[in-house]
Amino acid sequence: MSNNIPENKLTKKGIDKKTIATYAVPVLLFAVAQGLKATGNLSSHMTGLLVPLCYYVILAVSLNITVGISGELSLGHAGFMCAGAFSGSLFSICTSEIITFAPLRFGLAFLVGGLVAALFGLIIGVPILRLRGDYLAIVTLAFGEIIKNICAAIYLGYDKDGLHASFQTFDLDPETGKMLINGPLGISGTPKDSTFIIGFILVMITLIVCVNFINSRTGRAVMAIRDNRIAAESVGINITKYKLIAFCLSAFFAGIAGVLYSHNLSTLNSTSKNFGYNMSIMILVFVVMGGMGNTLGSVIAAIILTILPEVFRSFGNYRMLIYAIALIVMMIFSSAPACIALRERVVLAIKDKFKKNPEVQ
Repeated sequence: MSNNIPENKLTKKGIDKKTIATYAVPVLLFAVAQGLKATGNLSSHMTGLLVPLCYYVILAVSLNITVGISGELSLGHAGFMCAGAFSGSLFSICTSEIITFAPLRFGLAFLVGGLVAALFGLIIGVPILRLRGDYLAIVTLAFGEIIKNICAAIYLGYDKDGLHASFQTFDLDPETGKMLINGPLGISGTPKDSTFIIGFILVMITLIVCVNFINSRTGRAVMAIRDNRIAAESVGINITKYKLIAFCLSAFFAGIAGVLYSHNLSTLNSTSKNFGYNMSIMILVFVVMGGMGNTLGSVIAAIILTILPEVFRSFGNYRMLIYAIALIVMMIFSSAPACIALRERVVLAIKDKFKKNPEVQ
């Protein structure tokens, strides 16, 4: 029994260090980016990537809840992002004259976008979370494509006669009419309220909520279902309930990322490039490369894999080839047993060095 006490203490200490690192790395990167930006050492192109970095990190961390913690393969994350983006933009446009205080309107837009995405997660999660593996992936992929195509085809507007919605063009009263969603042309006039500071705040909120969820009783129940569904069910864990909670939480933050994305553009439209299955697969790559279930890994992978294509842009036609090679190298480094063993030996060597030389600390 005495042998178990130090082990438990070490485990708790390890969890604390990992949690601190999860929060500290984004703060450090934010400080570095702000310093480079203030001194003029950050190019205009890289400055334009700061907000996208934030919503990609949010998307990766939120999908990690479904894929890494819950153990379910979801390929419809871009669909939740699309639902949040369009609902958040509609809210901002419709309330621009009512709520003149921009920070309040923007904050409510995040809440609306997240709740709408969570509602879609609830609607789709109830019937499909009983599926497993490839079947779940196919259904979530279809859901994402359905949402994208509906947003690309619908026409929504209002005039003195009320609200009008159709999948075909229609005429509005020229004096009182206003088109909100103009089919493939999407939404125009969304306030460009997204900034790097707001994005960083949302990243930290996402990390705090997701890390605490993972370490909570609910999170442990979700991981128990992931590890052994039959054993979890035998001790009274409600499988559908806990999987649905994780799925809706993941969708909620995907919707928030969508609102941050939509308020960074002058025109929002639903295309295969921004809300298609390629986007869902790219977010899944962030999670896999960072290590499934590893929140900090998802953050680092999202940042690196977003910046790499821009770093390699000077290579012209060879850019994507080099990017693919970099992906393979990262996958080998994060997944190969020999590389994992090498990383563990390096960490142990560093720890031993600190123990032998306390003054280094």
